[in-house]
Amino acid sequence: MKNLLDNLKILLQKDERLISEGELLKNKIIELIIKLDKDLIELLLADKQMKEIFFTEVGKVTIFDKDKFIKFVSNKQFLPDSYTAFKNKIGLTEDDEFIKEKKEVMLSWPYKDCVLEGGMTKEDQKRDETFWNETLAPDEISRLLDPKVFSNAKRIDKKGEHKLDKFKTDEKGEIKDSLIIKGNNLLALHSLKKRFAGRVKLIYIDPPYNTENDSFKYNDAFNHSTWLTFMKNRLEIAKDLLREDGSIYVQMDVKEAHYLKIIMDEIFGRNNFRSEIIWDTSIPYVAGNKWLSNNWIYSHSQIFYYTKNKERVVFNKLTFDVKQPSGDISKKPFKDVWTDIKNFSGFLGAKDYKMEFNTRKPEHLIQRILLASSNEGDLIMDFCLGSGTTAVVAHKMKRQYIGIEQLDYGKDSAVVRLKDVIGDNDPDGISKSVDWKGGGDFVYLELMNWNENFVEEIKKSKTGKELQKLWETMKEKAFLSYKVDIKTVDENAEDFADLSIDNQKKFLLECLDKNHLYVNYSEIDDEEYGVSEKDKKLNKEFYEL
Repeated sequence: MKNLLDNLKILLQKDERLISEGELLKNKIIELIIKLDKDLIELLLADKQMKEIFFTEVGKVTIFDKDKFIKFVSNKQFLPDSYTAFKNKIGLTEDDEFIKEKKEVMLSWPYKDCVLEGGMTKEDQKRDETFWNETLAPDEISRLLDPKVFSNAKRIDKKGEHKLDKFKTDEKGEIKDSLIIKGNNLLALHSLKKRFAGRVKLIYIDPPYNTENDSFKYNDAFNHSTWLTFMKNRLEIAKDLLREDGSIYVQMDVKEAHYLKIIMDEIFGRNNFRSEIIWDTSIPYVAGNKWLSNNWIYSHSQIFYYTKNKERVVFNKLTFDVKQPSGDISKKPFKDVWTDIKNFSGFLGAKDYKMEFNTRKPEHLIQRILLASSNEGDLIMDFCLGSGTTAVVAHKMKRQYIGIEQLDYGKDSAVVRLKDVIGDNDPDGISKSVDWKGGGDFVYLELMNWNENFVEEIKKSKTGKELQKLWETMKEKAFLSYKVDIKTVDENAEDFADLSIDNQKKFLLECLDKNHLYVNYSEIDDEEYGVSEKDKKLNKEFYEL
């Protein structure tokens, strides 16, 4: 066995596609074998030992035993400490196929009817809160997108936080409060659909860019198709929420921008593409290793502007002053290349040519978009809210807004920033240009957690002992995936303990049933969830018009 293992490792190293930083990539090997990659099979066939073990002669035909090869490569002795080998050993199989190797999780773009439900980090925030995402095949989705229960509701104004008794509504019964919602943005968007479908005038989002520094890196070779599905799921429901005269602006960098445009063409229609705005994000000088880049230095972002129905949209032309040679001042409307807005709100300091930046979105960027595509009183949405710039600017410009964010950003959170804006403790941003003097309020809501509580505990855990204790609680209180055999997992506890902390976390996350991350509104009266009478009343007001 040892010679076979060693020989196979040496043989596979001849294929440059299978190596990264001197290490063999097990998932890449399995991916290519599933695709019956011609070059890899020829490499195996050319070796006498591999031909004898993994190929069978039937008449004049040579047949490759794909399943035998995958089982061998997945063995713990081949590239030790294999997460895949552990999952296979505990029996996470279906129809005699290892789940890790099934197409449900090895998503390719043509298999685009899946839903990607998962956490999200914003890579330019340089934070590590969320590290997972998961693709769910259609037969696994039964209650995922059902409306969820809202909890921990409060109204926040200049005097502080107050328990929310009821929403502000107009004569038609439509909610007129601005909302900040904590929870998974896909699920929150579907929960908002009953109340806000066809009501949003403008959506701006700055989603993850899939730069391999964000949460999508955890999908190995499948991160591109995963990202595409992530965006498609959310843009489809975003379209439902837009008014007929509504607009959407999506910011992106070069890696995925052109693929994003194809998705948006499909969802919104090519005829509703209005502009590709080029925002010059260059800064006074380029610090660090960017000077050494063997390429043109990338210094802009694309912002795609689409409408829901271009025949209904009214665009507010914006102008700026231009001094003529004669000295007169004239008004050449703004073009689609913006060079006058700095990338960062300000520099926090510089030392030895290393700079730290305030990475909040420039408020003037959002202000320009809101001026062009909305008016006072319109409803603005940002479901990748981050540190809250869209909500802050909308608040100052007297728009109603809905912001959705899953992560806590401490002092940079949208809630903290909005409190400062309400209290007129807002030294940066666009205060002067909109004559802001504080005031106003907003409503804070959370999707009521269930399995999401375990997700958060898994993320916070630092040791294997903590995760083992959490597993004991999960067995008792969590909704586990139908693929998980608790007895078998417990029988292989030593193998689980051998995994790295990251892989232990990854496994426990996969054990959770993603249909039960949050409490569904349809089960609000189920005593098991313990929804308070106050929350029941508020949710019924929200959902039962």
